Amino acid sequence: MSDAAAGRRSVSGARCAAPEGEPVPQRLLAAATRLFAERGYDRTSVQEIVEAAGVTKGALYHYFGSKDDLLHEVYGRVLRLQQERLDAFAGSRAPVETRLREAAADVVVTTIENLDDTTIFFRSMHHLGPEKLAQVRAERRRYHERFRALVEEGQRSGVFTAATPADLVVDYHFGSVHHLGAWYRAEGRLSAQQVAGHLADLLMRALRP
Repeated sequence: MSDAAAGRRSVSGARCAAPEGEPVPQRLLAAATRLFAERGYDRTSVQEIVEAAGVTKGALYHYFGSKDDLLHEVYGRVLRLQQERLDAFAGSRAPVETRLREAAADVVVTTIENLDDTTIFFRSMHHLGPEKLAQVRAERRRYHERFRALVEEGQRSGVFTAATPADLVVDYHFGSVHHLGAWYRAEGRLSAQQVAGHLADLLMRALRP
C-alpha cells in the first residue's frame, strides 16, 4: 500500500452530528450534511440546522454566510481531499500504470467514505448561485485534468493504448464513480475497497495495449 493510500481519511460527518466539543464550523457541517441527506437541501431550513448543531443563527452566518455556503462546503471538502490525494499519486515516482490504478481506486473509496456528501451535492448542486457553481466546476475540471494527464502520459509512452481518447477514458471511469450513490450500500456484499479494486481493474483493462 502506498503512503497516500495509508493516509486515506473520511471528511464526512454525514451519519451523525459532530459532538458538542467539536469546533462550531464542524458541528454546523455535520448537522447540515445529515439533514440534507435525510430531508433534501430544499426541505431543510437554517433554523433546523442550527438547532441540530446546537448553535445560533448568528454562528452559522459568521462562519458560512448562508445555507448555500454550507452546501458548497459539503462537497468542497471532499473534492479538496481527493485533489490532494490525486496530486500525491500523480507526483510519485511509481510507474504510470501503478499511479493511475491507485488514483482510480482511491477516488472510488473516498467517494464511498463520503457518499452522503457527494450524493447531496449532485442532487442539489443546481441550488448553488452562479459564482459558486462556476467555482465548483472549475475545481472538478482541475481534478479531471490531472487524472487525464496520467492517462495521456501512459498513452504517450506506449504503456496504455491510444485507441480511445483520454477524455473518454476519464468520462468512463468517473461516470461509474458518480453513479455510486445510486446503488452502493455499506451493508452490501462488496466493501468499498473491493468495489474500488473492480472498477480500477476495469479501467486498466480498457487501457491495455
